[in-house]
Amino acid sequence: MSGAVPPKKGSAWVVGGATIISFVALLYVVEMVDQLDGHELDYNGIRPLQTHGLWGILFAPLLHASWAHLIANTGPALVLGFLVTLAGLSRFLWATAIVWIVGGLGTWLIGNMGSPCGPTDHIGASGLIFGWLTFLLVFGFFTRSGWQIVIGVVVLLAYGGILWGAVPVLNVCGGVSWQGHLCGGIAGVLAAYLLSSPERKDRQRRRAPGGQRREPA
Repeated sequence: MSGAVPPKKGSAWVVGGATIISFVALLYVVEMVDQLDGHELDYNGIRPLQTHGLWGILFAPLLHASWAHLIANTGPALVLGFLVTLAGLSRFLWATAIVWIVGGLGTWLIGNMGSPCGPTDHIGASGLIFGWLTFLLVFGFFTRSGWQIVIGVVVLLAYGGILWGAVPVLNVCGGVSWQGHLCGGIAGVLAAYLLSSPERKDRQRRRAPGGQRREPA
């Protein structure tokens, strides 16, 4: 079967674990600073369709409204982020960057949709988490990697319920940013498609006339 080979060395697990734990630790440091600063940092989130709100694309995933908000995101971030690192650290970094930027830009474009309360301010790592989730759900099908497909199925069973958070809820003030969830989820699928390019191109070459089909011995 073609596709990414599952990591065989314990070092890949260690590096992946250390990477995602370091990221989550950074979130806690930022929230501590935000608490000491009277939540002034929270005003640097994504403010849809406002020029200065574009800066929020860079900062929003690092900011949380409260300790409870951060704690709610911690478990999914640790689990899903770690599973994405198993696709390779380089792919993890690229997937995170794509979800971070593309998902953030989408939130900037539609973040006020359905809200009767005027301008909104979107903060939190949940958009990134949704991107990691959808990446894991579809990456195995793009690469035809058996172990990645298994990961996707397990993730669907364990976390599929949170996808309801990306369903549009109109005429509601405040609350959960379904716009950020939706855009993050779409960006995760895009990241999976783009980063599965080597495996998809390899399949195309083997299926082309005159192409050699490699069979395992």
